[in-house]
Amino acid sequence: MDIQEALIAFDALSQETRLRVFRLLVEYGPDGAPAGKLSETLGIPHNTLSFHLSHMSNANLILSRRDGRSIIYSANFDFFTGLLRFMVEDCCRVEFASIRDDEKKGSSIIELMNCCQPKKEKKS
Repeated sequence: MDIQEALIAFDALSQETRLRVFRLLVEYGPDGAPAGKLSETLGIPHNTLSFHLSHMSNANLILSRRDGRSIIYSANFDFFTGLLRFMVEDCCRVEFASIRDDEKKGSSIIELMNCCQPKKEKKS
């Protein structure tokens, strides 16, 4: 992933409606959900949702496929994993964050260090 792709994705996610839609699509998993279900669940008018879905599709954050008369939308997990990997591998110092692959589980594990914990107040 290059920085331009990351900027486009973060720009798309920096809007409340798009972030809500993306988070819901993550909950639906790879099977996704039809636009009508997303609209109903989030209380977003169809035309407004269509605009935001198009924006997110152009940012490569979501995928769509036709199923009969419906269009099913799903989070682009491969792209989003790449975005997270980009942030951890390319932007974070190794003493603060690391990412490793767990081949047994077929997943990646992100480890964030407790470097920014609030200081505890001393009791007097």
